[in-house]
Amino acid sequence: MSLRHICSLAVVATVSAITCFAAGQPIKITEQEDRVRVEIAGELFTEYRFKGAPHVYFYPVIGPGGVHMTRHYPMKSDVKGEEHDHVHHRSLWYSHGLVNGVDFWAETPRAGRIVHDRFLEVKSEGDSGVIRSANKWIAPDGKVVITDELTFRVYARPKKERLFDFEVTLKAHDEEVVLGDTKEGTMAIRLAETMRLKPNKHNEGKPTGHIVHSTGVRDKDTWGKQAAWCDYYGPVDGRTVGVAIFDHPSNPRHPTWWHVRDYGLFAANPFGAHDFEKKPAGTGNLKIAPGKSVTFKYRFYIHEGDEKEGKVAEHYAEYAGK
Repeated sequence: MSLRHICSLAVVATVSAITCFAAGQPIKITEQEDRVRVEIAGELFTEYRFKGAPHVYFYPVIGPGGVHMTRHYPMKSDVKGEEHDHVHHRSLWYSHGLVNGVDFWAETPRAGRIVHDRFLEVKSEGDSGVIRSANKWIAPDGKVVITDELTFRVYARPKKERLFDFEVTLKAHDEEVVLGDTKEGTMAIRLAETMRLKPNKHNEGKPTGHIVHSTGVRDKDTWGKQAAWCDYYGPVDGRTVGVAIFDHPSNPRHPTWWHVRDYGLFAANPFGAHDFEKKPAGTGNLKIAPGKSVTFKYRFYIHEGDEKEGKVAEHYAEYAGK
């Protein structure tokens, strides 16, 4: 029996299923002058943009059916129906608002910059691809406060979903680094405007999105709460689609807090105890000793439907090894 015949069967072993998905959804990663292009089955999925902004980021992020999962602004300012708030919300990114007193979250003259240093690995192997880069977090005075190694790994999946992982290793060098207690951070995405829990001025009266935690907490009550995963779903171009972020059990302070807003900001933040729980300022500080590092791991799962249709809980259990 041929592999093509096997793939057509309704019931196959897990290994065979993964092979079929890979055969139909090849990954291609191409390094360009200012970005790295990621294609799945010959179509653009995302681009890692490492020049031209105060921090590195991924844009666009294209989900099931070719819909754009993230807001276009500020990369594009002429897209109808979008608010132009929070210029630093660049699609999909990792940053933090208080590192040794420097704000790397905002984009202001007094904020720091996350600057691409070099690529450590750029590779695609049919059913998966990886972009691994080193970056410098530079204060306004030119001092390198901390460095990171950012690993993005994407997997071949059925057309109705997308799956990719981030591993972020933050490294201190000659002095201690304090990742400060603030809600402004860290593993973040700014979703498409129509997915918002709260409609913007352009789509009042139209269907909006919903937020749900692994704990069952929903919508407006999710901000500042801890959970193993969070899912944000809503309509885009007539389809209901969602993004789930998984917090790996090995992460410091798992399960993380969620800086998830009704206007479409969606971020895992393990540092904001003061803002989230009204604890004394500094409670959420995390210190990295000189020469040491800390690593955080997250998975993004883009799916059709709500969290139940997308089987978010089951996918998290796979990620967590349960």
